[in-house]
Amino acid sequence: MRVVIQRVRKALCEIEGRTVGAIGRGMVAFLGIGKGDRLQDAKYLAEKLVNLRVFEDDKRKMNLSLAQTGGEILIIPQFTLYGNCRKGLRPNFTDAAPPEIAKDLYLKFIELMKKRITKVERGEFGARMRILVDNEGPVTLILDSR
Repeated sequence: MRVVIQRVRKALCEIEGRTVGAIGRGMVAFLGIGKGDRLQDAKYLAEKLVNLRVFEDDKRKMNLSLAQTGGEILIIPQFTLYGNCRKGLRPNFTDAAPPEIAKDLYLKFIELMKKRITKVERGEFGARMRILVDNEGPVTLILDSR
């Protein structure tokens, strides 16, 4: 499982012009699910995201976590995180999990986050989405469960 996170002041997800998820200060998580990923991968990344110290303390050091700040999270499914661009000019997505497996793990990941964070918003699996991100810092990190 792979996730790209961005620390944000605010963010939202739109589908066909309507907002389906919006957050204030917190984190956007673009979540990709690969072949062979399991519930254990989701549990690992959920715990990591909640406790990752990417928010500034009063000394402007990244010392505080999403849990400590009461931050919010917007989780966006993004199979393109498993795009392989090594050969040719068109990405190859053979490392991405099949949609039925990926959707199930995506929904389980959301449930794991809801147990840890007060406000969890999400995109829609398989939909064409528009994501508006007000990245703060900027802070962007890549995590992998393997």
